[in-house]
Amino acid sequence: MLKVKINDKTYEAEKGEFILDVCRRNRILVPTLCHHDGIAGLGACRLCVVEVKEGKNIQVVVSCIYPLDRDCEVFTESETIKKIRKTILSMLKTRAPSGDRLASLCQIYGVEETKRFTPPNAVKGSSGKSRKTPGTAEKQLSSSCVLCGLCVKACSSLGTGAISTAERGVTKKISTPYGEPSADCIGCGSCASVCPTKAIECTESGGQRTIWGRKFKLIRCYSCDTAFATKEEYFRALEKADLEYRDARAVAPDHAPLPEDILCDVCRKKKSAGVFAAAFGERV
Repeated sequence: MLKVKINDKTYEAEKGEFILDVCRRNRILVPTLCHHDGIAGLGACRLCVVEVKEGKNIQVVVSCIYPLDRDCEVFTESETIKKIRKTILSMLKTRAPSGDRLASLCQIYGVEETKRFTPPNAVKGSSGKSRKTPGTAEKQLSSSCVLCGLCVKACSSLGTGAISTAERGVTKKISTPYGEPSADCIGCGSCASVCPTKAIECTESGGQRTIWGRKFKLIRCYSCDTAFATKEEYFRALEKADLEYRDARAVAPDHAPLPEDILCDVCRKKKSAGVFAAAFGERV
């Protein structure tokens, strides 16, 4: 075990453990936007920067991807760190002017309105031409996107790859191919659920889910009648679990049959609990 001194208090940490994990375990506040427990550290937003003192050397590091390998001292709220975070938040605020979470962080660190990072009015794309009008799918991405990359990582982890980063520099954005509804999207909503600023619009109404310019019909639980997933999402789950139901892989989701006793996660867990309870002679 390593001895890590954080803001004048000493804590224990395992070798190779990230600084951010040590801070969170000991309830030390370090702001983040691109960090998610289910997705490996991206180090994209840079808000979690801290100062690390190892011997006589002091350096600024990104805490979510910096592994500890020796005893050290960490400062999470030094004047240097506060100044860096204030600058980062100023840039993010310029890019994403809306969003409650970013606004609250700006208030905490005293970020004032500034035109320092405001790009010219006539923003041009990577080709040198004027930026195109947003496509059908892009219109569902609000102005609170901070380009953390969590949504792209989540979509890629599912093996879908329906969204990705496009353009570069000040025109960089999250988008579907050509800004139009993607045929690879399964409507699972994972991208929207991991978005730290709620920039991705995902709505449900009348048994349909709308996301990235596409409408998906929701399937219902046999037990509680709750609409819980799209048909495309259900068959992708079967593939991920390496299961086959009536040759589901060989049939397009629009035409593939659904099982009559399909259950949502809650009801499925209740059913499993009942099976185990019955096996051990217990009542649920």
